[in-house]
Amino acid sequence: MSRLDSFIARLSAQRELLNWAIEWVRGREGLVLEVGLGNGRTYDHLRAGLTADRIYAFDRANNANPRSIPPADRLVLGEFGDTLQAFAAQRPGAAILVHSDVGLGDPDANARQVVQMSGWLPPLLGHGALLLSDQKLTHPDLLLQPVPVPIPPDRYFVYLKA
Repeated sequence: MSRLDSFIARLSAQRELLNWAIEWVRGREGLVLEVGLGNGRTYDHLRAGLTADRIYAFDRANNANPRSIPPADRLVLGEFGDTLQAFAAQRPGAAILVHSDVGLGDPDANARQVVQMSGWLPPLLGHGALLLSDQKLTHPDLLLQPVPVPIPPDRYFVYLKA
């Protein structure tokens, strides 16, 4: 598969899964966290489907399109190890949905980051909350679920917090 085809498949899978998650979140209490703001496309999609006041976005630096930047009080910048842990300490279990798209494109770096994210993300989630991840995570409180929409295998992973 070409890199372009892979990119299109990834974005299509994201859209399908985010559309499903937006419907899943409606009517449930809790924050929505976008981990890995990047260009801001998925944040913008979440914002279009939910109210912006419940979404926080995290990234190392702001590289988002100006139309897709969260309000300053909803944008958390810095190293994930610092920002995610600080947020969890201030608001433990406050998230009903976390969307994590932090793949680095380097298999060795991804492997290290998977270990870190597996520890940093669960404390953000409330009991029964949903985590969508571009990486396969491992944590005893993360229960891997069948992907609820037709996307290629291992493109995205869906977890519920025990």
